[in-house]
Amino acid sequence: MRRVALGSALGCVHQLGEALVPVLIGVVIDQAVAGRNAGRLVLWLGVLALMYVTLSWSFRLGAKAGERGAEEAAHTLRLAIVGRVLDARGGAEEGRLPGELANVATEDAKRVGAVNMALMSGMWALAGVTVSAVALLLTSVTLGLIVLLGTPVLLWLGHLLSKPLERRSEAEQDRAAHASGVAADLVAGLRVLKGLGAQQAAVERYRRTSRVSLAATLRSARAESWQTGLVLALTGGFIALIALVGGRLALNGSLTLGQLVAAVGLALFLLGPLETFAWVNAELAQGRASAARVAEVLAGRPAVVDGYDPVAEPVRGEIRLRGVRLGGLDGLDLDLPAGQLTGIAVTDPAGAEALLRCLGREADPESGSVELDGVPLTRLDPAGLRAAVLVAAHDAALFEGSLAENVIAGNDPADGAPEPGLRTGHAMAAARADEVADSLPHGTATGVGEGGRSLSGGQRQRVLLARALRAGPPVLVVHDPTTAVDTVTEARIAEGLREFRQGRTTIVVTNSPALLAVTDHVILLDAGRVGAEGTHADLVRTDATYRTAVLA
Repeated sequence: MRRVALGSALGCVHQLGEALVPVLIGVVIDQAVAGRNAGRLVLWLGVLALMYVTLSWSFRLGAKAGERGAEEAAHTLRLAIVGRVLDARGGAEEGRLPGELANVATEDAKRVGAVNMALMSGMWALAGVTVSAVALLLTSVTLGLIVLLGTPVLLWLGHLLSKPLERRSEAEQDRAAHASGVAADLVAGLRVLKGLGAQQAAVERYRRTSRVSLAATLRSARAESWQTGLVLALTGGFIALIALVGGRLALNGSLTLGQLVAAVGLALFLLGPLETFAWVNAELAQGRASAARVAEVLAGRPAVVDGYDPVAEPVRGEIRLRGVRLGGLDGLDLDLPAGQLTGIAVTDPAGAEALLRCLGREADPESGSVELDGVPLTRLDPAGLRAAVLVAAHDAALFEGSLAENVIAGNDPADGAPEPGLRTGHAMAAARADEVADSLPHGTATGVGEGGRSLSGGQRQRVLLARALRAGPPVLVVHDPTTAVDTVTEARIAEGLREFRQGRTTIVVTNSPALLAVTDHVILLDAGRVGAEGTHADLVRTDATYRTAVLA
């Protein structure tokens, strides 16, 4: 706010100087040129020179403060949007593609930030019009009244003309954001599309989306051009009226030659502030449209309700579900003991997805409750819960950077854990990600590319599992961590997982026999409920449904 106030003050100084220049020129004509007084001519020329120096520096400093204020406002908005997207309660991404959120955090935030510069420019223009009106009133009451009465009318007409631009600008940003989201979606799935031979269909899909976005952009551009053109035409007519009235007053002898020059100069100067008002109207229209989109994200309803209780330390890691209904879960009762490696096999993938959403608190059950160490998750602070219970999805993303940076991923090891470098090495060895590093040209320093695209599917899975293991949460839930690796590697990963997580609550949601074989206990979810329990060997021998789900 200080920068905006400073920029506004300096801009007003600049506009005051700009408005006084034609007045000073009129004074020079009347007192020096008409009177043929060389001394006064030199004096007033010196005053003009000083005025131009003041104009130059006040504009430069004011514009700098304004631009910085706009950029800082946009930056603050971007941080707020990213903070809302990363909020542990979720919900901001609901119904939006990742590319759409990126567009809101970049283009929309930039447009809203630019409102600061627009408002400052409007203040500058208002100061210029006010000074001009006062100067014209002192020169001629008629000319001053024309400015004072005509400017509000022009502003009102400019506001009316900006309404279509506001509507079309909002539609333009919606379409552009959707096109960005589709593009990001297609790029993320490029390898799959190539494997299916569906590149052409993907290109056609994006082409259709891009055409809709282009049409919205053109409509917005047409609205902006009409708004700008009509406002400029009205402004030009207004300036012509001032010049016409000033000329008639000069012919009648009501104005001196110097006063006429000053009046015409002020009329021409007014063209700048009035054009600025037109630009401000357009910027505010676009800013309002973008602000509405930003507000939708920031005010998005959280996916889960707030909890305020801290997670009790130490976390034992006992998980209990009672009567949980959500998605594929139908009144599920489940007890997952602390400190054990529990396997959960499913006959329906929808049940696994719903269970993971409940445990990761991406969604609250429609009915029933989920508890950690006897405390309902709805009572716990979501951020604290995320630190206690980590759900490692099988389709989690890797980030741009090296393999080592992806394994560490900013996670500090838990208290009492081995030294960070040693812990990272142990986690990579358990997930067999050390073998991935050995196969890369620069080992763990090798970049994995955006989304880990330089790695194979199996390599990505091992790096993701290593990242989850290194985080060392009290409760770790992993989902199908080995679907893309060979059977020999899968068996070794299973043993590494069991050894690394010894004594801590670990839940493996999978139908992999190799992983289920190393668990302490296995639970089969069938039709959203517990269908069978026991060891893997016992269930394979005694339960036909389990054999079908796991061995088929």
